[in-house]
Amino acid sequence: MDLVTAINERRSIRAFKPDQVPREKIEEILNLVVKAPSAINLQPWEFIVVIGEEKERLSRKLIKSYREKQISCSPGNVKPLADEFSRRGLASVELMTPYLEKMGHQFDRFINEGSCNFYGAPAAIILCLDNAFSKARLVDIGIAVGYFVLLAQVLGLGTCTIGLINAYEDEIKDVLNIPENKDVVIGIALGYPDMESPANEFKTPRDSLDSFVRWFD
Repeated sequence: MDLVTAINERRSIRAFKPDQVPREKIEEILNLVVKAPSAINLQPWEFIVVIGEEKERLSRKLIKSYREKQISCSPGNVKPLADEFSRRGLASVELMTPYLEKMGHQFDRFINEGSCNFYGAPAAIILCLDNAFSKARLVDIGIAVGYFVLLAQVLGLGTCTIGLINAYEDEIKDVLNIPENKDVVIGIALGYPDMESPANEFKTPRDSLDSFVRWFD
């Protein structure tokens, strides 16, 4: 699969087959991901790969914590969003809801508990950043995530980026014995997509370039 095809066909996967992803395939992805650019080649990313019973244990802990704390997925904005952003978010919710209802799920519970369970994926990738770095290095983490999801697509795997886990950083650090000087930034669910599930039947659209691009010439 070429890069353009991978970009066009990639979607967030929220239902996975139970098949385990071979360690060699995950290593293949990571060996390419770390070739991503970073500021003065600092390569600040750190990856924790959680599979098997450890992944199930982490999911149980996160779901329990979500049910106790009720910290939900949100854009994380610090000011009211402009109308175009709110419109896109609402449109995504309206698009997804009928498919989730076919599965007997309520939107909020499916998204929040699904995030804490990495949507049942057999592998969870946790990206960390040493807190000695400034927040500017989150840009490098974002580039690495972009590489990761596209490489997974090329290799026949599905992904879903999971931002909610950042709210349960203490629990993740406890389960995975992550040092205090490492910040949990984001997670990625990784596995073989279950394309027969209604959770994977939709693909969110993108606005035209006129919404994002200004030209000066």
